[in-house]
Amino acid sequence: MHDYLFDHIDVKPENIHIPDGTLEKEDVHQYCQAYEEKIQRFGGIDLQILGIGRTGHIGFNEPGSGMESRTRLITLDYITRLDASSDFFGEENVPTKAITMGVGTIMEAKRVILMAWGENKASIIARTVEGEVSDSVPATYLQRHPNAAVMLDDGSSAQLTRVKLPWTLGEVAWDDRLIKRAVTWLSLKLEKPILKLTNRDYMDNGMTDLVTEYDTAYNINIKIFNQLQRTITGWPGGKPNADDTHRPERAEPAKKRVIVFSPHPDDDVISMGGTLIRLHDQGHEVHVAYQTSGNIAVFDEDVVRFADFVNDYHEVFGLRPEVTKSMFLSIREKLKSKQPGNIDPPEVQKIKGLIRRGEAKAACRYVGIEDKHVHFLDLPFYETGLVKKKPVGKEDIDIIVELLQAVRPHQIFAAGDLSDPHGTHRVCLNAIFMALDQCKKESWIDDCYLWLYRGAWQEWDIEDVEMSVPISPDELMKKRRAIFKHQSQKDRPLFPGSDAREFWQRSEARNRATAEIYDKLGLAEYEAMEAFKRYHF
Repeated sequence: MHDYLFDHIDVKPENIHIPDGTLEKEDVHQYCQAYEEKIQRFGGIDLQILGIGRTGHIGFNEPGSGMESRTRLITLDYITRLDASSDFFGEENVPTKAITMGVGTIMEAKRVILMAWGENKASIIARTVEGEVSDSVPATYLQRHPNAAVMLDDGSSAQLTRVKLPWTLGEVAWDDRLIKRAVTWLSLKLEKPILKLTNRDYMDNGMTDLVTEYDTAYNINIKIFNQLQRTITGWPGGKPNADDTHRPERAEPAKKRVIVFSPHPDDDVISMGGTLIRLHDQGHEVHVAYQTSGNIAVFDEDVVRFADFVNDYHEVFGLRPEVTKSMFLSIREKLKSKQPGNIDPPEVQKIKGLIRRGEAKAACRYVGIEDKHVHFLDLPFYETGLVKKKPVGKEDIDIIVELLQAVRPHQIFAAGDLSDPHGTHRVCLNAIFMALDQCKKESWIDDCYLWLYRGAWQEWDIEDVEMSVPISPDELMKKRRAIFKHQSQKDRPLFPGSDAREFWQRSEARNRATAEIYDKLGLAEYEAMEAFKRYHF
């Protein structure tokens, strides 16, 4: 609360009343009663600002909380603890209980504002706003509040009917993207390939005006079918000596210079490993640029293991035993006394960064990328040792600009996966945009395409996809093995986010789901597909 609010406004310290989570259990009940009395003594709450958890909790009122509940001790839901694990540097460090203001206390506030950001909140927001009032989703109680508002961004509002399916609520202003979304939705809903949709199908599902505009269902069907078919290409760098009129990428130059920007040292192979393999195998000059060191995502025990390796084999490295032993004991002692969330000593941060760097090199070598084309940018904004980062500055932008000017790429691939729980992907993408803005007068930029990938945290909606790269079973297995090179993130990553699966499992599931959607829409059936959206300068 201090980091994100109180330190930035003119609130008086004596006016801050955060429930004390350090109390002994036997003191909690009396404390909670006193907390309620304090609220009443100040005349009640004028403005209550809330977030929302994926369980639908407000405050920490988890599913099952009653409408009349008051400030009390509660047990945190597993999903809530999983979502908080990144902030506590591991699920095992997340408290199992919390003190929360009750639903009844919240509902007595004169005005309530609930805020939510990001695609991972979209489904619970839809239930909160449009679902029935239920104690299984405590946030739905706010529907009964006389003065409550919900503030959302594009991501968190994506599942609301007025956003996702506006044609079902009345007339809409149709554009190409909305038509594509509506037709693919109708096809999937009715479980009919696009080319089999009829006039009646459209008219029964709120799209009569679309049929009127295009005369027949066939005209709509063939338009969208062709659009989707043209996104599919096995040549992500462009197919040489081919008519590229309707292809997502240009045929010329046949051999392109490509930069794949990866926010962390594994996003490249997780999100577009199959495409990375194809770009290399098809002869393009592929560079991979890792924007951050990713050092905070390494477990302490991995540092001890690597330090122990150097200590045990000091003779191999030509090191004096007294030096390596002293180093090993020092690192082990510092990590043993470190509390969860504390900043790592500089030497530990360095070792963690080297671990991630070595894994990234191994993955690149496995898919064929030369060492000289692997770039570790180590952008300074990231190097705080904490989950919270510094704002992007001139030094960060200059590093990216220098690489762009050295390579002069025909293609750039960057992470558009903005559901990353700590926002590093978003920050890294904005840094690329700012660097490209500085390069806008360079001659090469007029012939450069920027493709945005997803996969680690979410996937593009089908109406947004502008290039789909099929992945064969062999390529999918090779992609999996490349991801496995990132051993420190295997089995249980330090920052899993809201998805408990390993990154390779998430990636394969999303790639297969994309291929399945194309199949259901009546297009060719593939094992898996990686999807991209082009950013138009």
